[in-house]
Amino acid sequence: MSGSEQPKRRLRSQDWFDNPDHLDLTALYLERFMNYGTTPEELRTGKPIIGIAQSGSDINPCNRHHLDLAKRVRDGIRDAGGIPIEFPSHPLFENCKRPTAALDRNLAYLGLVELLYGYPFDGVVLTTGCDKTTPSALMAASTVDIPAIVLSGGPMLDGWHDGELVGSGTVIWRSRRKYAAGEITKEEFLERALDSAPSVGHCNTMGTASTMNAMAEALGMSLTGCAAIPGAYRERGQMAYRTGRRAVELVMQDIKPSDILTREAFLNAIRVNSAIGGSTNAQPHLMAMAKHAGVELLPEDWQIHGFDIPLLANVQPAGAYLGERFHRAGGVPAIMWELLQAGKLDGSCPTVTGRSMAENLEGKEAVDREVIKPYAEPMRERAGFLVLKGNLFDFAIMKTSVISEGFRLRYLQEPGREGVFEGRAVVFDGSEDYHKRINDPSLAIDEDCILVIRGTGPLGWPGSAEVVNMQPPDHLIQRGILSLPTIGDGRQSGTADSPSILNASPESAAGGGLAWIRSGDKIRIDLNQGLCDMLVSDEEIAQRKAEGIPAVPADATPWQMIYRQTVTQLADGATIKGADAFRQISKTPPRHNH
Repeated sequence: MSGSEQPKRRLRSQDWFDNPDHLDLTALYLERFMNYGTTPEELRTGKPIIGIAQSGSDINPCNRHHLDLAKRVRDGIRDAGGIPIEFPSHPLFENCKRPTAALDRNLAYLGLVELLYGYPFDGVVLTTGCDKTTPSALMAASTVDIPAIVLSGGPMLDGWHDGELVGSGTVIWRSRRKYAAGEITKEEFLERALDSAPSVGHCNTMGTASTMNAMAEALGMSLTGCAAIPGAYRERGQMAYRTGRRAVELVMQDIKPSDILTREAFLNAIRVNSAIGGSTNAQPHLMAMAKHAGVELLPEDWQIHGFDIPLLANVQPAGAYLGERFHRAGGVPAIMWELLQAGKLDGSCPTVTGRSMAENLEGKEAVDREVIKPYAEPMRERAGFLVLKGNLFDFAIMKTSVISEGFRLRYLQEPGREGVFEGRAVVFDGSEDYHKRINDPSLAIDEDCILVIRGTGPLGWPGSAEVVNMQPPDHLIQRGILSLPTIGDGRQSGTADSPSILNASPESAAGGGLAWIRSGDKIRIDLNQGLCDMLVSDEEIAQRKAEGIPAVPADATPWQMIYRQTVTQLADGATIKGADAFRQISKTPPRHNH
């Protein structure tokens, strides 16, 4: 069906603008749209009304160029016979929102649900980019279930400093170590970081932003090739236009998120995340998206379906290159092409293109084998997330694609105990405590210690903070020991190159095992069995429980109070309790307002 053809069924928007049973209300809904020059025939003749969920603003630099891209989206919608209506969505800027942008993901979700449900939209273009903008948008699209399509904003151009590639986020964590080792000055620290952001766009590393937009494409919710186009490239504007056109066609064909977001699609996304060396934040976000889509996704699916997938993308933090060259090498379609050829991808999954995933991937083989490796010759075998459990938590993950050779040699290759190591716990209550005491000589931190941070989960922070990627004390860094084993009930930046054990659930603030560990305890980590335990007797743990859960900061805002009262744990996606019961709500029109 072409974009210019009108659907035979009545559109949702006609209940507002062309309702013969409520002429007075039709007049009420129409009249204020007239005050900026819209004509009644535009809204009354059954043309699809397509919302543009605008995530760009001055407060979200990563997505700000969507303010310009929306013009091309509008052009595409108009040319396909639709009517565009642009509206703002809640800003989610990872770098600056305190105490963490994760706190606002569920708030942005709630806001977008109300907008899509309560206004006369037949379809929507979801503009995404920065980390939480993608999951919040897709969570809302699943709840409402009107035709929807994701337009990501794309990464920044590659960053360079003194002839060296410097990737956003990753350069911060690496510069921290260089500064602690005395290799760079304060001024160079800042210069390296600022040089990593040379243009419009989100993180140019395979951090959470690039990962989540890759997940949208892997799920079938973006046009093929959308995720990795740099924000500054002309192709980004062309993709915006084509996305606008396709949004109208999705309404014509009545293709909704519920037709695309299947369990098979989510398993494809898990596999793609492993192959690109994707962010550990993909775990709670995909779990949340699946929950709102009514798809059963289990914590163990990350290991069953993702761990054995090899690392194919040579992109920081797991590799060497950045987003611009990744796109030029073939981007997400080239990664998926490799998985499809290897029989590791379900090519039958439907997508927003109207074609199957296999059809979308025809001829998408990589053109730069230095950046995108063949499946048979990967960067690393078995590069997915390990799923761990024990008396410290019921669930946590460890990103294996960023395990350095030095870390592997020090902790994972003891003869006869490969993959198993023990260490003395050094426990910190939040990142303030960590930064205050990490260099305290009295802690006697050496290479046989395991750094533990708690009070950093959804309840404890609140919102779950990206603080688990703790670096060793300066004296160890100066000896060349750049990472220690770390464990926490929070998250870490997707741009971090630390093989931390994180997203631990239940968190300490919920009475998880991390609440009862003490500095000096021994911890045994067995990656072969997927176990992580403090070597403390049950009797001792019972005595410690009598002391109570470590204190967490008081609620600072009304939303923090509501968030804590409603949020689930990271293992389950940190969603709003009970919100997943609301699905496909667009089937029932909202009540009239007068």
